Amino acid sequence: MRYREMANSPPLLGGSSLLSLSLAAVLLAVLGVRIASAAGGEQPLAKIAIHDAVFALHENASVRAHPLVLGLEGEDTEWVVVDFESPAPAEDDWIAVFSPANFNSSTCPPIDPRQHAPFICSAPIKYKFANESSSDYTKTGNASLEFQLINQRADFSFALFSGGLSNPKLVAVSNIINFANPKAPLYPRLSQGKSWDEMTVTWTSGYNIDEVTPFVEWGVKGETQTRSPAGTLTFQQNSMCGPPARTVGWRDPGFIHTSFLKDLWPNAEYTYRLGQRLANNSYVWSKAYSFKSSPYPGQDSLQRVVIFGDMGKAERDGSNEYNNYQPGSLNTTDQLIKDLDNVDIVFHIGDITYANGYISQWDQFTSMIEPIASTVPYMIARYTFGVWISKLLPNLYIMLELDAVGIMSVMLQARGHFTIPMIQVVNVAS
Repeated sequence: MRYREMANSPPLLGGSSLLSLSLAAVLLAVLGVRIASAAGGEQPLAKIAIHDAVFALHENASVRAHPLVLGLEGEDTEWVVVDFESPAPAEDDWIAVFSPANFNSSTCPPIDPRQHAPFICSAPIKYKFANESSSDYTKTGNASLEFQLINQRADFSFALFSGGLSNPKLVAVSNIINFANPKAPLYPRLSQGKSWDEMTVTWTSGYNIDEVTPFVEWGVKGETQTRSPAGTLTFQQNSMCGPPARTVGWRDPGFIHTSFLKDLWPNAEYTYRLGQRLANNSYVWSKAYSFKSSPYPGQDSLQRVVIFGDMGKAERDGSNEYNNYQPGSLNTTDQLIKDLDNVDIVFHIGDITYANGYISQWDQFTSMIEPIASTVPYMIARYTFGVWISKLLPNLYIMLELDAVGIMSVMLQARGHFTIPMIQVVNVAS
């Protein structure tokens, strides 16, 4: 990554703006947004013919997962060890992670009339091949794998499949594990408000408004804190345009809460935490976070902006490999976290998760970017942003995208506010 500060260069854009910025821009990826299917890969979960899966449970096969309870000290992510045994091990055996844990036909009716029970009605949220950790698996039939799980508002189970991804046969299912509070408020993401002195906070939880009153407790660091209410929304399976989002890719998105922090002092450090007041007047709290507010309009200040696109999402445990290139998203994320003290705002201009209809991947994305998005505004572009950025940088070719299964707009509108403040650009580092 290269930084270049050019405070005295002539602006590319004229006219008034909310923020008069000196820009240190980092182009982390090509700005031409590509349709995900043209990006050279297929969603890893789409490789699984889960609709063709059959039950072939074997009494001598077993899967065991531990620890049984996660997040006992408030963690929202933990490593899980999965031990498994097969009487007929093969190279293409694999372990799937399901959430919710009960994934058999009792949990949902068949959507395809050609489909006959027993069948599996939901895709796993991630998977690994059984021989990944031990080359002796095909000889011994015994192995262990480690998975990193995040709190996704439901319990988990693990399943051993034979037959590879294209002809899956369910051989064994594990015990169930869970987070201590699967409904906890998690994964806050900030976005710049419509006014310079406003910050929007969005987060996810398992609590609907008939269970809790959501709010944000916030204030200038070290001073009296105040509370701002939050609105709550969600979306349903029938909001999706088609499969897999409406079928095996569907997963309950939980409840998305949004609060507006207003009348901020310029250039001030604020602390905040997410709160949920239960009906019995007890509280569920997130951990504490902080951010720095914007400068006053017209104030002489250096604002350091990061612009990138096509990042996608990857798993730190190595599962769900996406054509061997998505680990680059972890490199980008880790570099941003490392340099976060030198970043004031982030613009992620397209190809968000490459979820392609698998709703579980959005939680994993918000978890991945949480150290960044909870600290600085993380602005996600909607389709009009391509027009905006093409005016900003007219020499770039921009091709607007729709999610390959038509869920992008619904997901972006539900998961955050994406107002884009006008900025005066003085130069761009390429």
